[in-house]
Amino acid sequence: MSSIITIKHRGNFSKSYKFLKNVINLDYKAILDRYGIKGVEALSANTPFDTGNTANSWSYSIEENRSSISIVWSNENLNDGVNIAIILQYGHGTGTGGYVEGRDYINPALRPVFDEMANTIWKELIRR
Repeated sequence: MSSIITIKHRGNFSKSYKFLKNVINLDYKAILDRYGIKGVEALSANTPFDTGNTANSWSYSIEENRSSISIVWSNENLNDGVNIAIILQYGHGTGTGGYVEGRDYINPALRPVFDEMANTIWKELIRR
């Protein structure tokens, strides 16, 4: 027994091509630069404060290669080679055998930045 399958379609992929062209041509670096600054501000404002050194040591860079572009936030405040921002986030042992529990301040600080950035990029892609 043989069956014949027929597929018919109308239209074209012009809207898809236009959207994908916008994805390729969007100036991601300018958008990420804007949100890199916002991320530094959010991290600085939400970093637990003692001397202010850790809060004032946030920076960002944009790393780009052939297939991706990323924001990298860094904190350069070190004490005896230990990154203070990391031990504030995750906790640390003390010299006397105790433990100081970490406080998740990085993720809540950056969540609104990520959400706003995603919305901005999406709006920019569909606006074009």
